[in-house]
Amino acid sequence: MQETIQSFIFDFKIHSNYATVKIAPDKKKHFFVAIPLGALLQFVSIYLFPVQPVLSSVLSFIALAAICYGFELFSLITGKGHYDNWDAIAGILGGILGIGLCWGLYTLL
Repeated sequence: MQETIQSFIFDFKIHSNYATVKIAPDKKKHFFVAIPLGALLQFVSIYLFPVQPVLSSVLSFIALAAICYGFELFSLITGKGHYDNWDAIAGILGGILGIGLCWGLYTLL
């Protein structure tokens, strides 16, 4: 069972009528690195705006998107690394998961 779950998580493929697209390892890295980033941003925004949960979530999402896409713009402008919008999207999706995890912990405590 454990092997099946691990295989599903790390060998996830997107199927369509035309082709099978395997998610690249660098996208997985961006996804997993952004989870604690999203949680940290949400924790800070909850600390700064404790009575305004929607505002804190929106601000943490905007900051997350700016950071993720900012790294890609930095790669494009300086030529260091490689520019790929899908890296930013993977980071934003991971950050959304981190924001949700932070909200889950906040509501439990």
